[in-house]
Parts: sequence; structure tokens; C-alpha cells
Amino acid sequence: MSEEVVLHRALGLTDSERDEIEALLGREPNHLELALFAVMWSEHCSYKSSRIHLKRLPTEAPHVLVGPGENAGVIDAGDGIAVAIRIESHNHPSAIEPYQGAATGVGGILRDIFTMGARPIAVMDPLFFGDPTEAKQQWLIEGVVAGISGYGNSVGVPTIGGDLTFDPCYAQNPLVNVLCLGVLPTERLVLGQASGVGNLAVLLGSATGRDGIGGVSVLASAGFGGESAEEEAAKRPSVQVGDPYEEKRLIEACLELLDLKLVVGIQDLGGAGLVCATSETAARGGVGMDVDVSAVPRREAGMEAYEVMTSESQERMLAIVTPEDLARVQEVCARWEVRSAVVGRVTEPPADGPGRLRIMDGFDGEVLGDVPAVALADDAPLYQRPLERPADLDVRLADDPGVMPAPADCGDDLLQLLFDPSWVYRQYDHQLFLNTVEGPGGDAAVLKLAAPGLPDSKRGLALSTDSNPAWCSLDPRLGTAATVAEGALALACAGATPKAVVNCLNFGNPEHPEVMWQLSEAIDGMAEACRGLGLPVIGGNVSLYNESFGRDIDPTPVIGSLGLIEHLARRPPGVTMPAGSTLVLLDGGVEVDGPSLAGSRWAVGVCGHRNGTLPPLDLEGHRRLINFVGALVAEAVAPAVPGVEDLVVGIHDVSAGGLAVALAELAVRSGVGFSVSGITGHHQLFSEAPSRVVVATNRPKFLTQRAESAGVRARILGTAGGDRLVVEGLVDLDLAATTASWRNRLPQLLDELAPA
Repeated sequence: MSEEVVLHRALGLTDSERDEIEALLGREPNHLELALFAVMWSEHCSYKSSRIHLKRLPTEAPHVLVGPGENAGVIDAGDGIAVAIRIESHNHPSAIEPYQGAATGVGGILRDIFTMGARPIAVMDPLFFGDPTEAKQQWLIEGVVAGISGYGNSVGVPTIGGDLTFDPCYAQNPLVNVLCLGVLPTERLVLGQASGVGNLAVLLGSATGRDGIGGVSVLASAGFGGESAEEEAAKRPSVQVGDPYEEKRLIEACLELLDLKLVVGIQDLGGAGLVCATSETAARGGVGMDVDVSAVPRREAGMEAYEVMTSESQERMLAIVTPEDLARVQEVCARWEVRSAVVGRVTEPPADGPGRLRIMDGFDGEVLGDVPAVALADDAPLYQRPLERPADLDVRLADDPGVMPAPADCGDDLLQLLFDPSWVYRQYDHQLFLNTVEGPGGDAAVLKLAAPGLPDSKRGLALSTDSNPAWCSLDPRLGTAATVAEGALALACAGATPKAVVNCLNFGNPEHPEVMWQLSEAIDGMAEACRGLGLPVIGGNVSLYNESFGRDIDPTPVIGSLGLIEHLARRPPGVTMPAGSTLVLLDGGVEVDGPSLAGSRWAVGVCGHRNGTLPPLDLEGHRRLINFVGALVAEAVAPAVPGVEDLVVGIHDVSAGGLAVALAELAVRSGVGFSVSGITGHHQLFSEAPSRVVVATNRPKFLTQRAESAGVRARILGTAGGDRLVVEGLVDLDLAATTASWRNRLPQLLDELAPA
């Protein structure tokens, strides 16, 4: 066996991939060239196992300005304003070094946004851990939460919400997903491509070190488990180290360069570092690029060329500028105390082939590597991996939790399902910019559509992240569709019209046929729901090899949903119910005799029953409900009409925990009890059947009539008031004790992490 074969395997390339590289080059690749292909053909960068499936997603709509394939998706929000959105994962780095893994996840997603010309204005973070009572999980939770807050708070971008999920499948492989939203004047929009032969590639920001080398090809392409302490420690240099203050200066410098029209194209340096930024910008522009590795500022001595090219050191951007504008670019960077260095030149592609990426020791020095840019950026192998439906799935689907006996006390079970995630939220500043109208804890976060340099607008934005691995474990297609539906309904509860979604697809080892079946089914479920609800998918991320000790995580697609509020003059009613109001259940779902408990938090979390058949989803009925609820709440956030009382004075969607948790959360967040009737058993109480909303209103008769005319079922549940939570015949809890349990449950689970 030759030394080269051993080397390519060590870099994460297969034998067939190495042969394909040799065929592309027409010769044997050297060490540097193999390293370039290894990072660019990794799952993280090339999506070689998922691209064939992702093509089935709907991505277009009249308001979509930029869809998948760029650094972030962008929609037109009107008033001369565009909105950029992106979601990414930093799972494996966070498992190794939770603080820096999470912090640099935030830093990377911020750069994805401002590389489009947008100012980042909000972050959300769906997080997934194992049993929170275990010491290792507490170490992971504390590190991840501190990393997100330490970076986001320091750089000055609010964290306005997220999700928190605990399940044993994440014990060794936590998931840290980060979504970022940004806004920009439409004319500032810029793409990550190089153009103009002779133009310069200018590296902005931090010096390059050895941190993060091989991150995308090593950490993102292997599971965990079985390593010794020494082997796990050896992975730590692959985790990047962040500097939020450098990032803040970089944001301001880049946005000023874009406002001054000094940048032809711009790209962040994230996964795969400089090789990714240079090859992708060149390939998108149909040009070549010469890169002088000796000109790259370094913070460590003795770095080899492959280290410089593949390092994932943070807080770096690559700007394409004309030679005539170089001095002004350097002036702006110096004023913001941002390092700048010319490291590349755009070159003419040869007449007989694509543009070349040449790595050189000085522009007139030795050529260290020479590969087609498009081969790195676009020509990774496309795998149609085997798909296999789990052999035990039919048995699992038939094992429905509905046959289990009713709880001895539904109130006790309800208390086990209630917890307030505010311990996490208190670590984050969610009011930076003072744009946040509805912060963490509601159905959807709400922001004013405002930022420095934007035209004035009366519009607002609503944002939600949603996931349900318990659903997707049973039926990844229906579970993912229901997750999309839940996110869209959450936006409607804030008075927004859903406009687009992004996704972060967290799955196990793609070499396992059952995992690929789960991924394929989830993508089809997302496609079906998005088409049914008229939502384009404008970006996403695929995180594979999430496994430990040979066990794959449950399929965990995370959906980020973006909505637009036409006139945001008042705060949305939110998750509240004034004393004396009437509680009405709006239902756009399928009418069934006995609602399913499959995949519910009651069945899984309280009873440990993870099987059953999920409740059905009627996309047409769900869309009617979204339109109806969105219109109701839009009236409540628009300027008040004199003499006309709003129909909605409080609202909450029915999701995790079912109707029981929805009612209880309304109570504990309002400090008001309730009394409801007509719920016939624990099936109706804890079922998580989709397409349902609880509305608090002072005009119940008019609300039910209006719902009927819109094709939405409505029934009066009861009234808000008093100091007890009463579901006739099922639940009778003291409000004060329930509120205390809700507030204290998470700190008690986290034990020593709880604040004094």
C-alpha cells in the first residue's frame, strides 16, 4: 500500500474518491491537494449524501431574492428592505469543547448573514442534550449556554429564543443548532462570487492559526464513542476559538465596505477555511484564483501550506475588490482596527477548461497546488446511498400508547411536563438593539423591522424554531411535515404571514441505510408540508454522523420559520389570558374518534412509551387555521380601531404536552387560573394532534361565528379566573404551587447550575 493511499484515508477520503481526484487532475495529487479535496468533499461542505434528496424541496416564490446555495437565504420584506436568514449546526465541536463549539457556532452564523450585506439582529438556538441530572450533561449544558451568551452578548446580537430538548439519544452527541436573522437595504445585497480578472482577494479579520484544522472532515464526518481520554483530547485542536470583539469590528467594517460599494463579492471563512472561500467564490464567478499562502497573516510559526488553507480560524472574511479600490478598503479596515491582507488574484480561466485554483508561495513563486476551482466547490461525488425502512417499524407503529391505563392523577403527570426554560434565557440578552417586541418563551419571537441604515417601516418580523424528534423517530415524513406545520402556526399566533423556512437536518450515520431512509422521508415530509402551506425553503444545513457508541440519534430535523407582520403597532397578545376571558379551542385538524397519544411528551417523557401511530395532519385544514388565526392576531397588533374590542386577548398553540400543557402555560404565565370542561379523558388532554390553538377572548360568540365562516371548528372550553387549574374530572391544581413547580423544575434538574 502506497504512502499516498494511507494519507488520503487519514484525511477522510475513500479509495474511490482518491481515484476520482486523480482522474480529475490527470495525475497523482500531492499532500496539499489531497487536503483541499478532503475538506471540500466532506459531508459538511459538499452534502454528498444528501444533495440528491434536497433537490426535491420547493425553493422559489416571488418574494425570494436568494435561495439555497448562497451563504444565507434572502426574502423581500417590502419598503426597500430584505431579510436574510440562515441556520447551522455546531454539534461535534460542542461535544468536544462546549463553550468554544457553541460560541464559534454563533460567530459562524453571524458571518453567513453579514456576508450577504445584512446586519445580524437576532439569534435563536435549538439545543438537545441527554439526561440533565447527569454530571457530563450539566457540563455540556453549562458550556454551551455560556458559549452562546458569551459570544452573542459580547458581539451585540440578541438571542431571542430557541428550544431545549432532553433525551438519552443525545447523551454523547449533543446538538447545538444556531439560527441568525439579518436585515439590509435591498440594494446592499451582495453575493459570494469572484469576478473581474485582475481583481484582488483581500483577507479581512483575524490571523490564521491551527485551531479548527480538519474540523469539517474529521469532527463532522465521524461519530463519538470508544475513544480514550487521550484520543478525545487529541480532537480538541479541531475546535475553533472565537473572539466576539473581533467579530463586532469585522461586521462594522464589512457593512461599511458594502455601503461604499468597495466590494465586488464577499465570502466568510467558515468550514474548510480559506480553500472554501477561494474555490467557491471562483467557481460561482466562473473564474480562477491564485492564492499566495505566504501573504496570509498567521499567529503561529511553522504552519504548512495545507494548514493555512484548511484552518477554520474564526472572524475572517474574503473580499473581492478592484485594485483601484484597495487603498480605500485598507483605510476603512484600519479605522475599524481590522487586519487586511491581499492574498489572492482573480485569473482568467484557460480556454480549454474551468478556472484554476493555484496555491503559491508568493505570486511569482513556486506553485504548491493546482486544481480546478469547480472540482473543489461543485464536483464532489454524489452518493445515492442505500435506503432501508426499519425492520421493526410496523411493530412500533402498532404498539400505541393509547391502550395504556389512564393516569391515577392527570394533574401529577401534567406537573412532570411543565418547565420554564427561563434559566437558559436569563443567560442571554434578548433586548439588544431594543427591537425585540416578543422575546423568549412565547409561540414565536417578534421583532420590529428596524436597524441602522434601513428605510422606515411599519412592518414586523416573527421567528420560530421547532423540532420534535419523538414524532420523527416514529414517522420521519409525517413528523417533519407536522413540525413545519407547527412552526407556521406559531407565526400566525404572532399575527404574521409565514413567508419562508430554513432547516437544520440532524441525523445519524449516512452509511446506515435506516438513517438514509429517515433523511429521505423527512425531506419528503418537509417538501409536502411546504408545498401545502405555500412556503419556500430558502436555505438549510445537513449534519450527519451524529452517533455515539454505534447508536444513531433520533432523526432531528429543526425547522426555522420566518413570517412578516404587515403593521406592527402593538405588541401581540401572546401567551396570556386575562381574568374573566373565555377560552376557545380553534381546530383545523382531522376529526377523529380517539386522538392518538403517539409521540406525545406524556407517552414518551412520563410513561417511557416511544411507539404508536402519529395523529394525522390535514394540510388544507391547517392552512385555513393559519390564515384565520393570522388575520385575527394581525388585527390585534395593528393600530386600534376606536370603539372596537379585539377578538383575541391571549393565544397559545397546542403543541408539546397537548392541551394540558397549553392551558397550564397560559395560566402560569398569566398568574390566572382557569376552569374548563368537555375534555373526556387523558387522551384528549395529552394528545399532540396538530392544527389547534387556544384563544382567550371577551367576545366568544362573535369569535365562534367568524371561525365557522372561515371553515375552522371552534368550541368554548371554559373561562379564565380564580386560583386553581381545573379540567373537570381530570385536573385540579393550585395555581401558586403549579407556578412554583413550573419555575423550579429545570433549575432542580440542573442542580448546581441553578442560580443562587
